[in-house]
Parts: sequence; structure tokens; C-alpha cells
Amino acid sequence: MDIIQIVGIGLMTTILAVILREQKAQFAFLLVVIVGLFIFMFLLDKIVQIVDMIRRLAQHTELNNIFLETILKIIGIAYIAEFGAQIARDAGEEGIAAKIELAGKVFILVMAIPIIMIIVETVLKLLPI
Repeated sequence: MDIIQIVGIGLMTTILAVILREQKAQFAFLLVVIVGLFIFMFLLDKIVQIVDMIRRLAQHTELNNIFLETILKIIGIAYIAEFGAQIARDAGEEGIAAKIELAGKVFILVMAIPIIMIIVETVLKLLPI
């Protein structure tokens, strides 16, 4: 099972990072970042499978492509921002992590505005004036 491998790698990295942090903190951080990127790269294949499955489902339901693309971009922004914030936290930079999360939220809001506008317009059309 893939999750067992990922958890195993994560636990081994955690133990090594704790040991390394006492001797060479910069190497411990570098190890954590490299393993984090490795895990992310390992997950890319799974992410591609999920996106393909969602696209196929959208084609069967005749969902508007604009909505699908926007939702996928929003999900991508959320994951990337979270990943970046966690790396900043690993480096002990809580302030930078918070700024990365804020930037992710702003980008998500910017991406969501067209969908929100369409929903509001639809609701207004349904209301008797």
C-alpha cells in the first residue's frame, strides 16, 4: 500500500531530522524539504488520476468546463499554499507560513469571484422583481 510507504518514509525522516537537528539544524531542514518534495512528486500521479476522473465525470454530466477548470485550479492553489506554508513552518518561520496561507486564500477568492457572480445572477433571475 502506498500510504504505508509514505508514512514509513515520513516517520524515518522525522527520526533522522530530530537526530540531525541537534548537530546540524540546516541539514535537518534540508532533509525535511527534500523528503517533502519527494512525497509530493510521489503523489502527482495520484493527483493526475483524480483530475482525469473528475474531467470524465464532468463530461458525462455535461458540466460547464469553466466551472470544472476553476474548481480544479482552486483545489491546486489550496494544496500548493498548504505545502509551502508547511515548509515555512518546518523552517520555524510561522510569519512567512501565515503570509503564504493568506496569499493562497486571496488567490482562491480571485478565482471564485466569477462563479460567485454567476450564482448571484442566477438567483436574481429567479427572484420576482
